[in-house]
Amino acid sequence: MGKQTIHFNISERKLLLRLVDVFSILLSLYFVSNWFHFDYFTITPENWTWVGVLVVYITIFGTVFELYDLQKASRPDKVFANIVLTVSVTVLFYLLTPFLTPLLPSNRLQILYFYLAIIVALCLWRLVYVYFITSPRFYKKVLIVGETSNIETIVNAFKHADPSYKIVGYINCEQVMQDRIRFHDIVEYPPEALHQVIQEQSISEIVVASYNAETITSDIYYDLITLLERGFPIKEYTQVYEDITYRVPVQFVGKDFYKYFPFSRSNQNKLYLFFHRTFDLILALIGSFLGLLFVPLILIGNLIGNRGPLFYLQERVGKNGHLFRIIKFRTMVNHAETGGAVWATKNDSRITPFGKFLRRSRLDEVPQFLNILMGDMSLIGPRPERPYFVKELSQVIPFYETRHIIKPGLTGWAQVNVRYGNSVDDSLLKLQYDLYYIKHRSFFLDFNVMVKTIGTMVYFRGQ
Repeated sequence: MGKQTIHFNISERKLLLRLVDVFSILLSLYFVSNWFHFDYFTITPENWTWVGVLVVYITIFGTVFELYDLQKASRPDKVFANIVLTVSVTVLFYLLTPFLTPLLPSNRLQILYFYLAIIVALCLWRLVYVYFITSPRFYKKVLIVGETSNIETIVNAFKHADPSYKIVGYINCEQVMQDRIRFHDIVEYPPEALHQVIQEQSISEIVVASYNAETITSDIYYDLITLLERGFPIKEYTQVYEDITYRVPVQFVGKDFYKYFPFSRSNQNKLYLFFHRTFDLILALIGSFLGLLFVPLILIGNLIGNRGPLFYLQERVGKNGHLFRIIKFRTMVNHAETGGAVWATKNDSRITPFGKFLRRSRLDEVPQFLNILMGDMSLIGPRPERPYFVKELSQVIPFYETRHIIKPGLTGWAQVNVRYGNSVDDSLLKLQYDLYYIKHRSFFLDFNVMVKTIGTMVYFRGQ
């Protein structure tokens, strides 16, 4: 085996960002409190609640403002803007909760010290992360062993999901070799060069991307077994794909589909389902009450900008294929589909100017809290789709109707990760996220979806 390089996996980098964020902030505040006339925030055993609340606020608002999005965390322009937003909202909430945090200081200048100490700490640490941790020296160098039919999709998916996951080479494992493939920065090596490539390129991991294991030649199979016995990391491509992209690669699933869908036990866990429904009811009641406060403004905007009915009802497919009527604020012109069901598109001319605002802010979906109260929907789940499109998509996308084994949701893992869904390819991408949620459903993932939903609303990324 070749010389192993140091690298950080996605989960390790996210954990590193969160831990060092907190450590750098507390270190900065400790330094300020000891070297300047600053006593608003002091770190002592008696004031542990102050520290705890600050950590919680930084964690939550850092997630909302995408401070832990690895793609944005590696770009200085994006990360510094997100730092300012995160710290500004964190300090505001910290000041507005004096029953959990220190009382406001008589010298208001100390608030500025508090704010700047956090900003400077995060900026300095994130500079180190951008120019050191994300540098090529920490890239995870990977060699793919697989078939030419899968390589392009896999390379593109890994490249966009994790900038530090570097595929440096490819070995065709098929007995009958096809034409050589060409990719930028990716070299195709002959099978007999497997051990040499690992040594010379300091490969950290081999990913076997074979749709059919029977296509792997006996020589490559023997080499892989030898490497595995020596402790070299060898992974199957669908598992790596899922770990990196947070979606299930349903397009690669074949006749052994049952191996890829060990769905979360939470789907059958009575305790989880009880609390999930309880939170649905509580948040739907709160959402309905808050929605009533917006109704007068939305009514006025509808009269001026939409000029038609305020609500519209539409048939959607729910759990186990059950049909129900969804309730939404109308965002399109009247008679938008006189010629039949049509995909919604970006900058759709049927959407009114006020309707565009409702969609981007996701206020158009507030009436769906009533669907949640009636039990047709959940707060979190796959987006409820129309029967016409379900029938159309299930004919061209494998396992599409698998998304209906749980209730559809007002928000969901696909909704917060994919902005537009106006084609078969977009629907395939959303299905991958939906199946990931169903497969890994848990309280932690539900909380993650809720936090990301807030970020979607803040950045006006609704569709």
